[in-house]
Amino acid sequence: MEGDGAEKSFSGIPEAVFVDNVDEFMSLPDNTEGVDKVLRRLDEQHGKYKFMEYTLNTKRRRLRQQIPDLARSLDMIEKLNTQKEDMETQFLLSDQVFVKANLMPTKTVYLWLGANVMLEYSLEDAEKLLTTNMATAKKNLSCVEHDLDFLRDQWTTTEVNMARVYNWDVKKRQAAKISS
Repeated sequence: MEGDGAEKSFSGIPEAVFVDNVDEFMSLPDNTEGVDKVLRRLDEQHGKYKFMEYTLNTKRRRLRQQIPDLARSLDMIEKLNTQKEDMETQFLLSDQVFVKANLMPTKTVYLWLGANVMLEYSLEDAEKLLTTNMATAKKNLSCVEHDLDFLRDQWTTTEVNMARVYNWDVKKRQAAKISS
């Protein structure tokens, strides 16, 4: 979905409908099997929303790590573009282990593309690719955060619906007990 601001969810999360009138809701054909089954179905819907939240949080965490990595890579490309003579630097070899290296001026870099694939790019092409990837990552992060907000509303609505149906049933049983 392209953003005109009216999207409820970018990733197709179904909207939870607020149960305003529980009597009408419980008289719907889907709900005539009884309160326990309705509550079980609402609980299942709530569980699905929670799972979607977990998935989106994982995606958000990955994007929040990816954006600074892309920014550092773009900074390095900029530095390499302006480099005119040899430069001494340190490379991260593994966690907390750095190694000194001498960098000669260059017109190409190698970029990890994922799935154990690395390709050589000119500095100009690498900068274009990283800039595009950065814009995409920022847009995706914005969409994920929007969907997380939308999702919170959906599971809150579902929890309220569960409470309303449960309370409706309690009142109905109390009324039946009084009338008998």
